[in-house]
Order: sequence, then structure tokens, then C-alpha cells
Amino acid sequence: MSVKTLSIRMNENDYRALVMLAQEEKEDVSKTVRELVELGRTMLAIEKYKGREASMEKAARIAGVSISRMLDIMKEHGVRANLEEEDYLKSLKTIRRIW
Repeated sequence: MSVKTLSIRMNENDYRALVMLAQEEKEDVSKTVRELVELGRTMLAIEKYKGREASMEKAARIAGVSISRMLDIMKEHGVRANLEEEDYLKSLKTIRRIW
């Protein structure tokens, strides 16, 4: 995985909060920002799924994890599956094709 550098602008309060959080965690600000981005992606995926704006597959892509891991994350956050009959039929079709 290649690493990219990103420069962003933020207000003073957000910057101070980041620095304080990094100090509390005994980490550098860059690592703290990366962790917050990862958490933000996960929470966005959960909210999109709960709002029926994303399928489980799309939620997993947003979060940057496998579908299996996304199912575990949803369970950890108490999110119930919002599968429709069409989702079940599509899954059955996929399983039959694989087997």
C-alpha cells in the first residue's frame, strides 16, 4: 500500500482537539488523524446502511473492510440487517453459481 501525504485546513478548535487527543493517547497527530479517518469511514458506512443508502457490500467498501468484517462491525454496533427478499434471492443465486 502506498502512502500519500495530505495537507488540510481546519479551524483552531479542531486542531487543538486533535493535538490534545494525540497527547492523551501518546501518539503523533498524524496517527490520530488516520485513526479518526478510519473510524469516520466505519461510522459513515454504518449510517448509510442504517439509512438504506448502502447495501452491506457498499458499506464494507466505504469502511474499507471485507463484507464478513462489516457484518461483525454491524453486530458490534447493534445494527440489525435490513435485507430484503431481493437480497436473499441474489445471495442464493451467487451461492448456487459458486457451488
